[in-house]
Amino acid sequence: MEIGIIVMGLFVGFLVGLTGVGGASLLTPILMLIGINPIVAVGTDLFYNSATKLFGTIQHWRQKTINGRIVLYLSFGSIPGAVIAIVSLKIFDFYFQNLEQIIKHSIGYVLIFVAAAMIFQNFFSNHFKMKLEKTDPIEGKKGLSVLIGFLLGFIVGLTSIGSGSLFALALLYIYRIRTSEVVGTDIAHAFALVTVAGILHAGLGHVDYLLAANLLIGSIPGVLLGSSLSAKVPAKPLRVIMAVLIFISGVKLIF
Repeated sequence: MEIGIIVMGLFVGFLVGLTGVGGASLLTPILMLIGINPIVAVGTDLFYNSATKLFGTIQHWRQKTINGRIVLYLSFGSIPGAVIAIVSLKIFDFYFQNLEQIIKHSIGYVLIFVAAAMIFQNFFSNHFKMKLEKTDPIEGKKGLSVLIGFLLGFIVGLTSIGSGSLFALALLYIYRIRTSEVVGTDIAHAFALVTVAGILHAGLGHVDYLLAANLLIGSIPGVLLGSSLSAKVPAKPLRVIMAVLIFISGVKLIF
């Protein structure tokens, strides 16, 4: 089974490196498909994601492609949102018996939303491109940043999905910052968010450390390989195919 998990990590990492699609949208439903308890799948994915995002954050910090103020304001909302979601799961688990079903359905709905967001970004992003202003991208948007952070942070804490894909859309269309800065800021914020959420899930016993380690062994070379081939492979058709697969996964989890 360990070899199978490593191969799975390799495959997911390769697709992430090749297309830039968030790993949680692929990994969490696969873990559930092979029989991992939904809440353990969420906690393990967040823990695993924290390790992968660390290396990306260090690289973008060196490249000076992180907008620290946006990361800070989003984190003011997203980290409390994730904490409330995780605490709510614990309380709900204490009083009710259908927590697994609720998590499965929540993940299903979020996957459908992520798939729709991917399709929108692929086909309609050019219609919303505007000339970048020289003004402060966060001026007048501090409250909005905290609110968006809270809502999406709650979703990430509940499902492990969206720390990259959903926040990236917000960065692109709300703050109107450069593409290189979008990627760096998104990864740095995701690192802060999934680290806190992963630690909380670990404290509640929702993390399978051996599973996370095996996934990392496979995913790191997978990401490197996928990234090296990304310039040679047309990413747009692949993203559409992956969006369809993510959509189908979401529908299956709900029904």
